[in-house]
Amino acid sequence: MSTSRTGGCMCGAVRYTLKQVPDHIGACHCGMCRKFSGGIELGLDVPLDGIAWQGEDSIRIYKSSDWAERGFCAICGSSLFYRIPPGEIMPDGMMSLSAGSLDDLGDLTLTQEVYIDCKPAGYAFAGDRQQLTEQDVLDSVSASEQGSNP
Repeated sequence: MSTSRTGGCMCGAVRYTLKQVPDHIGACHCGMCRKFSGGIELGLDVPLDGIAWQGEDSIRIYKSSDWAERGFCAICGSSLFYRIPPGEIMPDGMMSLSAGSLDDLGDLTLTQEVYIDCKPAGYAFAGDRQQLTEQDVLDSVSASEQGSNP
């Protein structure tokens, strides 16, 4: 199996190589992710230093909350990532790379849905996976702030 995976925006101005191939995808149903992605946001958790960017000058950042930001291509508008920079909320930070930006999703499986209580009634995935409500996610972030593993 390959030890890297590539992707980028729709127009090709932004490209990246992942240093490690993720093994799963997560889905977020929150209102901000739906607006950012145009539907369900499918993401891959990658370490902040686990991605090598090309065309980084074409990435624009939108600060979507007091503690998080979203990255997109300034030319074509493609969604690239959701990121919590290192700081009080998460000492090491985190990034969820937009799964649709990968060149090949390969055999990645959907293992988790978050903000499941915000999911529109017409959305459904087949199979079983971990499902977390908005409160579950907020509790996890709070535990992370206090030094516990979420």
